[in-house]
Amino acid sequence: MTTVLVTGGAGFIGSNLADRLLAEDHRVIAVDDLSTGRIANLGEARGYGKAYTFFNMDVRADGLLPLFERHRPEIVFHLAAQAGVRPSLEDPVYDAAVNLMGALNVLECAGKVGTRKVIYAASGGTIYGEPRRLPAKESAAQGSHPLSPYGISKKVVTDYLAYYQRYRGVDFTALALANVYGPRQDPHGEAGVVAIFASKMLAGEAPTIYGDGNQTRDYVFIDDTIHAFVQAVDRGSGKLVNIGTGLETSVNGLYRLLADIIGFTGEPQHGAQPPGELRRSSLDIAAASSALAWKPWTHLEDGLAETVAFLKGI
Repeated sequence: MTTVLVTGGAGFIGSNLADRLLAEDHRVIAVDDLSTGRIANLGEARGYGKAYTFFNMDVRADGLLPLFERHRPEIVFHLAAQAGVRPSLEDPVYDAAVNLMGALNVLECAGKVGTRKVIYAASGGTIYGEPRRLPAKESAAQGSHPLSPYGISKKVVTDYLAYYQRYRGVDFTALALANVYGPRQDPHGEAGVVAIFASKMLAGEAPTIYGDGNQTRDYVFIDDTIHAFVQAVDRGSGKLVNIGTGLETSVNGLYRLLADIIGFTGEPQHGAQPPGELRRSSLDIAAASSALAWKPWTHLEDGLAETVAFLKGI
């Protein structure tokens, strides 16, 4: 039984990842400060008894090292983050404190206790800035200029990972995630447009589309994403790997798909396009096939239907 540690373990992606790891007979240590993670996401994991342990802790805390020393995780999945573009624009210092100093604390702890590998949740939607070509390849990160402090912090951590691999012996794989969606995504956060739109429509309210709605994103389903994290345990050494679908979906198109699934007939409200947002985004996923033996399998319509079913059941 391998001991693994998941930071951000009460969050949307982290809690789903913990459930998958537990189902595959790993011992899971989850860390989350519950600033955005939710205790409600831990129900399934807690059913595994002593195989699962949860700590309410900030990844910047001094107490992280004693936790590492006690449990000595072989693999660390680092997902804890300030995860919003807009909050990073409003408070770049806080974004850096969590996303840079938090990641460095995790890496220092991993190096000190002999952790074999850190698998990092990077941001494929922000680290490349405005890519010259779409879908964006991983090589676009070289010389890119992210449009937000969030994108900058996520990009910088990938350089730190390479340092810790070379000089501290901690292997890594960085997964540049597209827009992940699915059950447990927080409809009250700014990062989850699918959950926001769907929850509004289910309540009979009109969601707000910012800008003209023709901006595009690459939407990848949570189950597909979790599989990529699991594949990275023994693959993708020292690599930044895109995890997405390679497909662009406009905000207007997403709205129409969700409205059809839910039976919502209202028209959206419109608001001004916020700064720091990309016009278009999609990720080239060819490297994921060779580096991780991974490819997405969930069609957007199916994933949206599953997400809507989950939101109806809350």
